Amino acid sequence: MTDAAELRRRTQELLAAHPPATTDRADFLAARFDAGLAWVHYPVGLGGLDAPRSLQAVVDTELAAAGAPDNDPRRIGIGLGMAAPTILAYGTEEQKRRFLRPLWLGEEVWCQLFSEPGAGSDLAALSTRAVRDGEDGDWVVNGQKVWTSSAHVARWAILIARTDPDVPKHRGITYFLCDMTDPGVEVRPLRQITGEAEFNEVFLTDVRIPDAHRLGAVGEGWKVAQTTLNNERVAIGGARIPREGGMIATAARTWRDRPELRTHDLHQRLLDLWVDAEVARLTGERLRQQLALGQPGPEGSGMKLAFARLNQEISGLEVELLGEEGLLYGDWTMRRPEHVDFTGRDAGYRYLRSKGNSIEGGTSEVLLNIVAERVLGLPAEPRTDKDVAWKDLAR
Repeated sequence: MTDAAELRRRTQELLAAHPPATTDRADFLAARFDAGLAWVHYPVGLGGLDAPRSLQAVVDTELAAAGAPDNDPRRIGIGLGMAAPTILAYGTEEQKRRFLRPLWLGEEVWCQLFSEPGAGSDLAALSTRAVRDGEDGDWVVNGQKVWTSSAHVARWAILIARTDPDVPKHRGITYFLCDMTDPGVEVRPLRQITGEAEFNEVFLTDVRIPDAHRLGAVGEGWKVAQTTLNNERVAIGGARIPREGGMIATAARTWRDRPELRTHDLHQRLLDLWVDAEVARLTGERLRQQLALGQPGPEGSGMKLAFARLNQEISGLEVELLGEEGLLYGDWTMRRPEHVDFTGRDAGYRYLRSKGNSIEGGTSEVLLNIVAERVLGLPAEPRTDKDVAWKDLAR
């Protein structure tokens, strides 16, 4: 299945058999998945047709023109962008068939239990423990995770935990799929500077995870997590947007609609940021074309870096452009939204929300190291913990 014409034909057959105007949304999405038109590059039977990833745009264009419903990707972005590619790469056949279909359909929302309050930017220093109950029994997990988007609505979580404290920190980690409805999982809202509690902290107390929900080999969780993290950074920083889309769109619209606010200095800064945003957009398009040929690599870290910097600088310019109006804030009501909204609401919200862009999905400091070492090939920073058992590290 490598032909664009054939994919168009299959898409038209789907639309003819399930007209979007008269077909229930859930039924249409299920039919699309079963036809292999969800992720065309996934295997047959798992939402795909073993087609080149680059041909997904052929299907998406046809469906969009017909007014077909999508699967609300903002609500299930963690599942689509992080859990699914990791399960595809490391899951057993049983795991793939159990999790991928309801994930894509949006029937089961996913969250990511990686970050911890005691590990900071050093994810490999995590201390959440998973201990095997008998040689072939369940894993019993205890610990705390933080900054967990969508935990309050998620059914499943991708989780990494320490299973061997006697080896260096990167080697004693195992990757699990955790049922968020299980006893011992407690989700607490984490209110942000925006007033919302989009993030959560999650406490795990004697949570039992069957070994059948382990992803990858015991002790190789860091390797599995790299697939998740590489896809996460592409999902955050490399999303497809139209020209003058995203954060720059609101600033440009304010400039055009409010001529009385303009100054020469602000005009020059807006032009500079508009060009930077367009360069980032085109670079993201090139990255997606590279991804069509294989798995995402460390290049996605560069896109995530640019995404954070641009959002913060553009939102700051917009607040400054609005003058006294930019100091207003529309609504501090405590909410627990179902999806991340980087650009919504008013200028004050965009300014405050963008502060998190340089933290979530890997801090900008860590991503600078990744770009330096893995993209540019510069010497790695000296490390004193490389060969030290995790239990012996100073904490």
